[in-house]
Amino acid sequence: MDDFFDEMDDEQADGLLGQEEEDGTPQLYEHFRFVADRGQSLLRVDKFLVDRMFGSTRNRIQLAAEAGCILANGKPVKSNYRVKPEDVVTIVMTRPRRELEIVQENIPLKIIYEDEDLLVVDKPAGLVVHPGHGNYTGTLVNALAWYLKDDPTYDPSDPRLGLVHRIDKDTSGLLVVAKKPEAKANLSLQFFNKTTKREYRALVWGIVQEDEGRIEGNIGRDPRDRMQMTVFPEGDQGKTAVTHYSVLERLGYVSLVKCRLETGRTHQIRVHMKYIGHTLFNDERYGGNEILKGTTFTKYKQFVQNCFAICPRQALHAKTLGFVHPTTGEEMFFDSEIPADMAQLIEKWRIYANTKEI
Repeated sequence: MDDFFDEMDDEQADGLLGQEEEDGTPQLYEHFRFVADRGQSLLRVDKFLVDRMFGSTRNRIQLAAEAGCILANGKPVKSNYRVKPEDVVTIVMTRPRRELEIVQENIPLKIIYEDEDLLVVDKPAGLVVHPGHGNYTGTLVNALAWYLKDDPTYDPSDPRLGLVHRIDKDTSGLLVVAKKPEAKANLSLQFFNKTTKREYRALVWGIVQEDEGRIEGNIGRDPRDRMQMTVFPEGDQGKTAVTHYSVLERLGYVSLVKCRLETGRTHQIRVHMKYIGHTLFNDERYGGNEILKGTTFTKYKQFVQNCFAICPRQALHAKTLGFVHPTTGEEMFFDSEIPADMAQLIEKWRIYANTKEI
């Protein structure tokens, strides 16, 4: 998806030239499909897609619309078409979609639960979840393909199976994987209806004053930096996002917080915490790898650099995961220990907060 529009050649952009049906119209192949939420506000289709097509610019999307490659409910639309609730927006081209082969790779997995319908994985930091631009191998999906290679019903390329949700590469913690289409459909609906239970632990810069709080603000791609997400507090940009937080410990110039997701947007906790002035510790993409709070003493600066070295990634862990089993109806709840790098980081700040020698 990252570079989809860059694959459109000049002939494609000039008029959908290619193989034709018997009546002389071009044969079109669907590459992507997006269904607008029931609560979707009226939004230009180019803005709607720019939040969903990672790495694609609004200009390229507008060119695709002019070429007739963007459909709403099966009909070509221009870039100023306003998407309505439950609209089906598809992107088509005159060639079949190039399928990405999922290679089986023997990558160790920490599986904390498994039955015939699903499994729950405790993902380490540093492991990419799904193949994509720049990461076509070495991902959790490749590891699952190997782990389930002897299961005749599991096809890693089948979108009806596999990961139900995702977490970022450098975030550790729990993920649920569906082994059957019925299980994925059921679990996906639970995520959509916000009935799953997900809590994270995060170490953030600064002393969070309120013991608990609620952060609400639409999240979408930052128009100034497409690698980042940002909060749009007003207007029709981005998608609704809600995060609840509570402070567990205040440790000198950082705070350990518990975050509960009401929605599940890309980089949601990372973006929401930065929005309220508490960027995640060592979150390079959002500036947390700089010393954002503290003293100007050389010893303090060295202390923080040592902390960065102990936990060389954003200090975020998906600690708990709860859902209703799609077959048995049983309430399932899983808890993951905070990994060693983040645990050592928290302890180092705890010692600092108790001594404040620097």
